Order: sequence, then C-alpha cells, then structure tokens
Amino acid sequence: MITVVGSLKGGSGKSTVTFNLAVWLAMAEVNVLTIDLDPQATLRDVAEVREEENYQPPVKVKGKKALAEEKLAAADEVLIDVGTADLEMMKRAIRHADRILVPVPPSQADIWSTQRFIQFVHSLEKDVEILGFINRGDTHHAVRETDEAAAALVSLPGIRFLKPRLAQRTIFRRSFSEGLAVFELNPKSKGSKEFLSLCAKLYPKQVG
Repeated sequence: MITVVGSLKGGSGKSTVTFNLAVWLAMAEVNVLTIDLDPQATLRDVAEVREEENYQPPVKVKGKKALAEEKLAAADEVLIDVGTADLEMMKRAIRHADRILVPVPPSQADIWSTQRFIQFVHSLEKDVEILGFINRGDTHHAVRETDEAAAALVSLPGIRFLKPRLAQRTIFRRSFSEGLAVFELNPKSKGSKEFLSLCAKLYPKQVG
C-alpha cells in the first residue's frame, strides 16, 4: 500500500503524521519505506535525530530517488510526505499512490485548500482514494471551530472523512523534536490515544 500524505497548504502537520505512522508501522515489524519529497526535509531531519539518539526501531527516510517502481514494490507499506514547493514531484508521488491522506487543520482556509487539492488530484486523472481527517484540532470544549471544520470536511465531494482526529497538543511538537513518536514519549497521553486510533483506522489488518 502506497500512502501519500499531502495537501496544498503548509503547516498542516504532514511530516509529523508521516513520522508517527512510520514509527508505528516499524514497531509492528512491517517493512515500511518512508520517502520525504518536501524540499524542507523536515522528515529527514527528525529521522536523523532518532538515529543519533539510537532509538529503536530505526526509521530510514529516503529522498526522491526512492520513487522508483522496483523500490516501491519491495516494501510492504510506503509512506510519502509531499510538499507544495515541488509540484512535479507531488504529481509523480500521486500517480504512484494507492491512497492520499490529508491532514486538515480546523479553519475555513484549510477546508478551501483541501477542496482545491481534491480538484488537483482529479486533474491528474488518477483513480486514487482520498482520506481526510482533522489535525491540530481545538482542545477546549467551548471552541466549535473543529466540529464545524469536521462537518464541512464530511460534506466535501471526492474525499472520505475519517472520524479519528488529532488535537493541537504540545506533546506532538515535543516528541517530534526529540525524534520520538508521540506514543513512545508518553503512551498514556491523550495525544497517543488519538494517534493510535488513527493508526487502527488506516491499518486495520495490523491491529486485527
């Protein structure tokens, strides 16, 4: 399964999501290939921190050269983090994808951006499943923007809404900066439970 984690808007948390998924799959002893196609190379940076600290299991992140048929076919699962700075590489990744995972922060601008991204994917005439979930949601019960964004995402044509949502939590930023997945830094945290719920939705065979 080739999963592209992407959107047309920066700051949606794509690299954080991709890294945590890569660690989780590696922990499940899945042969996972992780590719960073974002020129900012944030995913490669966090993988280097993890390697320097000798955290296990290791997460090896490859560059654009790994986007080749034989290398993709050799892995059980592939995760590709794409950025908007290189649209040609984004197009190449999407053409290889079995599905596209879109983290959507709770704002009207991000809903509009997601709508444009769906149109962009469809313009490539690629038959691929697009999945969207709320990322960096509000934690305060009085703030309704996250629920409103979720309702808007449900109504968008061309994308399947995933119920698990990730909140805007300090532990995501802290764990990422330390080269750890959120469920490694604090397995009992709310952030960890949220992320594991997302993993179970995306990879049901690994938890079944």
